[in-house]
Amino acid sequence: MTDVPEGHIIVPEDQEAAERVARLDELGLGAGPDTEFDAFARDLAQAAGAQFAMVNFIKEDHQYFAGLYVSDSAQGGSVLSTESSAADTPDRVMERDHGYCPHVVARRLPLVLDDVCDYPRFAGNPVVDEIGIRSYMGAPLIDRDGTTLGTICVVDREARPWGRPGLELIKERAAELMDMVHRREEVRQGAAE
Repeated sequence: MTDVPEGHIIVPEDQEAAERVARLDELGLGAGPDTEFDAFARDLAQAAGAQFAMVNFIKEDHQYFAGLYVSDSAQGGSVLSTESSAADTPDRVMERDHGYCPHVVARRLPLVLDDVCDYPRFAGNPVVDEIGIRSYMGAPLIDRDGTTLGTICVVDREARPWGRPGLELIKERAAELMDMVHRREEVRQGAAE
């Protein structure tokens, strides 16, 4: 792994963790794989032309991929797999200091990295050496109450010129996913009445 300068913060402090975990529990999200989110991730990866895509909910001490897509070309040697469905499967769980989604959650803004190696802050992330990630594009999932629940993201093992079209795509798809989450909540509330 690339050395990180002393005093360099790999993962930003999470001011919202307790509120987010409570809201995720209330919505019933992030505890297990979700076939709709898997389909969403597949469609997102195909739209972006990326090898991997995730619907990622950030917990206090880990990230959980409730939606996960890994292309056939990326499956060999990947620590990410769509094979299993157990909630605590390592394939759907990633440490909080791995990847770039915790930065998106803390910033509450999309993050587009055409080549992570161009950014010293991100080049030393464990996913670079462990999975071979070279490019990332993610957007926050902000709930109607203002809580950032997690992210959607695409990653690739090659540098990618995502540019403005990529930024617009990831923002639009994040809004679509939040519409889906809010519709589910309305259905659950209607069923409870």
